Amino acid sequence: MSTPSESSLPSFGLSGFKYTQPPNPSWTFGQPITATEMSYALSISAIGPRPIAFVSSIAENRDENLAPFSWFNQVNPLPISVACTRSFRRGKDTANNIKATKGFTVNIISEAWVEQANVCSIDAPPGVSEWTFSGLTKEPSVSVKAARVKESAFTLECELLQIVEVNSGAVATDLILGTVKYIHVRNAVLNERGLVDPAKLKAVGRMGDTTFVRIGDGFRIPRPSWTQEKNELEEKFNISQ
Repeated sequence: MSTPSESSLPSFGLSGFKYTQPPNPSWTFGQPITATEMSYALSISAIGPRPIAFVSSIAENRDENLAPFSWFNQVNPLPISVACTRSFRRGKDTANNIKATKGFTVNIISEAWVEQANVCSIDAPPGVSEWTFSGLTKEPSVSVKAARVKESAFTLECELLQIVEVNSGAVATDLILGTVKYIHVRNAVLNERGLVDPAKLKAVGRMGDTTFVRIGDGFRIPRPSWTQEKNELEEKFNISQ
């Protein structure tokens, strides 16, 4: 299947987030699903959607860097720790800055300013700050030297925990681990429980190629309880304790 040209795509719609039923509400324990084999060449388009860490960092000489990392996630609950990865071919300035100044910010990208964030993936030479042409606004951080992105409704200020060089093939990467020291969240994206409402945050993610995704429908699937399901499972699958 060929990738459509941008001019042939429909305009970006304004349809909002809504909850739906899960994809297969009739699923029952043990029901299989047919899987297909994936090659490495397809992995980046299949492993997703991936959260994006929009990382702000600063060097010892005060040069500033702003770069999106599309391999990113939280990896520890308490203390909250995050990880982001980028190859040595790109994003090396960020890793060097974090090694030197021990801090960085992770800014979650929303639909409204994804273009400004994407321009920061440009292969600018060292010493050229992406802040200059991004159109985004610097906001002082509380616990780290690197500025945060004012437009971001959710930002993590992170202290360097560890950088692991992953070199298992042709392309080496830096796995950057950080401990979250401070969280900024805009009240406008919170729900009545004090949690981030995905319909308000409108975060974007990445697939393969140049494809971004937005959050469309959400569905709820309760986590099964062994106490509640024990009798059915033991009878159906001949499980003995």
